[in-house]
Amino acid sequence: MKVVAATFVKSATEAAHYPPPSLPEVAFLGRSNVGKSSLINSLLGVHGLARTSNTPGRTQLINFFEINGELRFVDLPGYGYARVPQAVREQWRPMIEGYLRHRAALALCVLIVDARLEPQSLDLVMQDWLTATARRFCVVATKSDKLSRSRLAARLTALRRVYGDRVLPYSSLTRAGAELVWETIRSALVDWAAPRARA
Repeated sequence: MKVVAATFVKSATEAAHYPPPSLPEVAFLGRSNVGKSSLINSLLGVHGLARTSNTPGRTQLINFFEINGELRFVDLPGYGYARVPQAVREQWRPMIEGYLRHRAALALCVLIVDARLEPQSLDLVMQDWLTATARRFCVVATKSDKLSRSRLAARLTALRRVYGDRVLPYSSLTRAGAELVWETIRSALVDWAAPRARA
């Protein structure tokens, strides 16, 4: 997709403050240090739109971004970072689960993992939760540029044994893998729109 306009819409903590569900949404979720905001900025080709930080756990709200007036990207708070105050971490779970469980506009969830690591327990829990709630999702393995070609191939094979064929390698630095991710997003948007067009 050619990104003509990408703008921040708003931040929210609960459904009453979400934008109207008038556009399909793609939600990005993963551990706090996995690079969600970097992936969003890289996919859009817009530097600094989603806030990045060297300190994990800085995204503490649900952030909505509108792309080309056609869809929204949704940056969810990262999970699993121990240094975030306990009270904040306790707020994140109902915030994240409430959005994922009830948001009618949600067309696709992008579960982000680190290509260099074995599947992490919290990521497996999230995969199980998305499967149990019948949410469509793909898995994007970031930081693929930090591995040699042979090592990346081996890591993808290992990850696909756990997550299935939906694992897509990606580099936020070089944008390698961007077209595959966008193809997955476009397919999800078409399927999301189909029943609404028949209504």
